[in-house]
Amino acid sequence: MARLPWILFLIVLGFALLALGYGSGCASRTVLVSESSPTRAGPSFNGRVYTLVDGEWRLSTDPVEIPEGWYMVPPSFVEGPHE
Repeated sequence: MARLPWILFLIVLGFALLALGYGSGCASRTVLVSESSPTRAGPSFNGRVYTLVDGEWRLSTDPVEIPEGWYMVPPSFVEGPHE
């Protein structure tokens, strides 16, 4: 019978840790920038990119590493055809 309080304590502790982990994850948010505002790549930024080939934007088949600090701009900043 002396084990029951410890088991209950561990169950409550587990739920508390899950709640804290979930709550702290919900506190962060992502804000998309407007068309008039460029962004910069952060550390370890990987993803598929579009490249302009023969006047047509083509999505890369593999993800590429974007160096930290490189600017990413909206289509209005780029001359030429864009959608």
